[in-house]
Amino acid sequence: MAVKKRKTYELEVIDLAFGGKGIAKPDGFPVFIDRCVPGDLAFVKITRKKKSWAEGKLIKILTPSPLREEGRCRYCRFCGGCKWQQLPYERQLEYKKNHVAESLAHIGRLKDIRVTDVIPTDPVYEYRNKMEFSCSSQRWLMPDELADETIKKDLGIGLHVPGTFDKVIDIRQCEIMPAQGNLILEDIRTFVKASGLPAYHLRSHEGFWRFIMMRHSVAHDQWMVNIVTRDKNIDVVSRLGAELAERYPNIRSIMNNITDAKSGVSTGKEEFLIHGEDHIIEKLEAFQFKVSANSFFQTNTRACEKLYAKVREYAGLTGSETVLDLYSGTGTIPVWLSGEARQVYGIEIVHSAVVDARENVRLNGIDNCEFFEGDIKDVFRDVPEKPDVVIIDPPRVGMHKDVVGQVLAHSPERIVYVSCNPATLARDLEMLATRYAVLEVTPVDMFPHTYHIESVALLVRK
Repeated sequence: MAVKKRKTYELEVIDLAFGGKGIAKPDGFPVFIDRCVPGDLAFVKITRKKKSWAEGKLIKILTPSPLREEGRCRYCRFCGGCKWQQLPYERQLEYKKNHVAESLAHIGRLKDIRVTDVIPTDPVYEYRNKMEFSCSSQRWLMPDELADETIKKDLGIGLHVPGTFDKVIDIRQCEIMPAQGNLILEDIRTFVKASGLPAYHLRSHEGFWRFIMMRHSVAHDQWMVNIVTRDKNIDVVSRLGAELAERYPNIRSIMNNITDAKSGVSTGKEEFLIHGEDHIIEKLEAFQFKVSANSFFQTNTRACEKLYAKVREYAGLTGSETVLDLYSGTGTIPVWLSGEARQVYGIEIVHSAVVDARENVRLNGIDNCEFFEGDIKDVFRDVPEKPDVVIIDPPRVGMHKDVVGQVLAHSPERIVYVSCNPATLARDLEMLATRYAVLEVTPVDMFPHTYHIESVALLVRK
């Protein structure tokens, strides 16, 4: 079969690609199709054609796969958040493990690396401790709403339709956020509608209400609500804050971030405390962490403990080692390892994260953690001791080759690499494998119903 652009075909989906798309292979030619699962017979329109692959748009499922389940969320076929709800959770874990193993073999050219079964998370719904919802003056209508002329295409507070910047689904029930968050969000929606102030227009960049960001502390069942607006109007935001605080006593913090930046980023140029404190407290095991509106914290608290437990295991500390954590963020891994190491150093380029890291060390009464602010390739030389163990937890783009060079030059006995991207994990491990043996990789599921997968790799010096 010669696949042609803009033509339609009946295709059988046989696998899932990293990124979550189904794969069909008519006459061996890969076609990637969103929102399909293996076993589906799909009617597909080819939207993009390259020499060795193509992309198709799902028109209709002709014969559903035996694997296919009904998603718990009414938005899951349209929202970009949880595209894998139609797959049983056990099958999700199998595909995630395969994606890690295949990346190591095909991208990193690392053969015979032991990849363990994925460490699952529990629960698989209501697991996110942070959600960010966009406000739009014109919401996207669901297919079942299009024929109802009484439904207005007005305010939407929710998540974006994948591949768009200006189409927001009005989310009334997000299944991966703790249930109370939906009640809080509905009260915010009611207030915003009655406020007389317009929601932000994502094309004209006019309007007042921009984002609603919510954080939840699993340990204390407390909430932070960050109301992001285009302009400063403390009076109206304070009225909203007062209503929320009265109705929900476990809202510990209400913040107002203000930004007129045209990019879709919720971090404010100014920040005001509306109610309570400017942070919430979360716990990982016995350690406490201050989480402010714009600080980074792993978004699945329970799974984060499993992830860091594997980091601790692979680090193999006896109490005498010096540990260096690259990309140390707000200091969660240094704090986590502080009890097993003689000394822990962290390097982080983001100033606010370093401030938070030092505060988290103080909060936990730890005296063997020290942080250096700056670019790793510039600051590495300032670390006063040669590390025995290096922890690497980079962003999705992975390590800069200069950082790889510095790690190899310092030659620690072991490396623990934490990754949220199997492709860059494989690329970086290939570079490190010139001097290190990759003993094992353990995937850890942090994000059920999505294709995303964290991995922890153990490397020892040859």
